[in-house]
This record gives sequence, C-alpha cells and structure tokens, in this order.
Amino acid sequence: MSKEISIIGVPMDFGQMLRGVDMGPAALRYTGLVSRLRDLGHKVIDEGDVLIPIRDADREVAHDKFVGEITQICQAVYDTGSRVAERGRFPLFLGGDHSIAVGTVASVAENEPVGLIWVDAHGDFNTPDTSPSGNIHGMPLAALIGEGHDALVNVGKPGMKVHPDNVVMIGQRDLDPAEKRRIKRSGITIFTMRDIDEQGISTIASKTVMKFAHLKRFHLTLDMDALDPVEAPGVGTPVPGGISYREAHLLMEILSDSGKLGSMDLVEVNPILDVANKTAELAVELTLSALGKSIL
Repeated sequence: MSKEISIIGVPMDFGQMLRGVDMGPAALRYTGLVSRLRDLGHKVIDEGDVLIPIRDADREVAHDKFVGEITQICQAVYDTGSRVAERGRFPLFLGGDHSIAVGTVASVAENEPVGLIWVDAHGDFNTPDTSPSGNIHGMPLAALIGEGHDALVNVGKPGMKVHPDNVVMIGQRDLDPAEKRRIKRSGITIFTMRDIDEQGISTIASKTVMKFAHLKRFHLTLDMDALDPVEAPGVGTPVPGGISYREAHLLMEILSDSGKLGSMDLVEVNPILDVANKTAELAVELTLSALGKSIL
C-alpha cells in the first residue's frame, strides 16, 4: 500500500563518543533512499534535518554526557515528528545515534498507544545510575518507559511514552549486568539472539506482530548494530553473532505484511567506519523491505 512518507534527518552524535554517526542521514540519502522509496510507489517528502548544535567536548559529564544538548535535539525531533504524524504521514527518522529515539517515539506516541519494536544488539536500558559509560545512546528505551534522567523522560509529554507491555526487543546479545536485571523486572518481551537461533526469525517476527494485535500501529526502531558486523561493519559498537542479511530482511517483510508499521527510525550508520558504503546500502534495503518491497 502506498504511503505518504516524511523523511526527517537527525544528524546527532552526542549520545556516543565515536565521531561519524552524524553523517548517517547524508549517507542514507546518498544511497538513494528517497528515489528508491518513490520507485515503490510511495509519496516522499524530505523534511531536511533537525538543527544540531556544535559539539563541545568540555560539556561531557561522567554519567549523563551531553544530556542538555540531547534533550534539546530530541525536543526538536518530537516537535517535527508530531507535526508530520498529525498530518497523517509516515515519519521516517534517519540518525544519528540511537538517543534520537527519545524524541522520535515521543512524537508518534502522542495521541494513542503504540507498540515499540526495538531491534538492537544492545538493551539501551541503562540509566545514569547504571550506565558504565554515561553515553546516552545506551539509555533511550529506559527513558521511554519513564525511567532515567528527568530531562529525557519529559521530552514531549512528561512521563512514560510506551508501556513495557507494548515493547518488544529483538536481537540483543550484549547487555550490561544492571540492564539484565532491569529488563527482567520490567516485563518487556525480549527475543535475544539465542531466541532467534532456537526459534527462527520467522517465529519471532510472527510473535511480535501478534503481541500488538490490540494496537492500531507500531513503531520500529532499527539500530544497524543488530546486524552481524560481517553484514554491517559501519557501526560504532559492533557485536559478533548478530542477525544475518536474510533474517533481517525476513523480519522487515513480516512486519510490513502486518500493515501496522506506522513509523520508523534508522540509526547508528557511521560512514567513517563503513566499508564501501555497505552498511548504508543495507540500511536502505531493509527500509525498502519494511515499506513493502518483496521478492515476488
């Protein structure tokens, strides 16, 4: 089905320490994202990029690095995403590091409950009190369920944006000890790489869709480090043993078939670390699969 898609670039790298992920939106556009979506029959408007302040290394803090800048950016993402969603368009957010999800999810969960699918090698479930690094790209999911730094929790409408019962995590294989405990206590549904190995991605994807049977739509946030580094080398925190090329496409295809995908993030593409644009190309291909491209 043809969609009206608004592309929103968020070239932010404040959530982690490796430079280059701010070039992600440009790399995805360079790879032909807009024209290839139009070739599928979608109506696409590129809304441009959210304004990002200059990064000042002196502003780093031990347990919540750049929280002020990230909050400011995520509020701007929320404002832009909300306007797009209110017009009935499909917001497609291009990161940028994964901390942009604090704003993206807040914008699409404004007026009704949404499901949240978190595809990532990591949990992103730390808080400033538990994070070993203080990097906020490891905290957005916690903030979205109402836990963590008040500034992040209160982007957009204050408080919880998504109930833990409406969250599904997929592809995790590198969790900090405190994250493991907190995820177990939260009641969030999680399918780690072991679950994918044992059950198969088709079963995992189908269970995810069924989990959201009571909801009108869900938001997909895809961190490219969920993929195996052989397939997606251009990420800042690669972890061996990830989702394969075909597993990733099948996941996207099944989510697309559900008809409930209402918005999407594409994050953590780092062109400086990439090999011959391989990660950006795969990210675009997966987006096309999520938005209706099929083999036959």
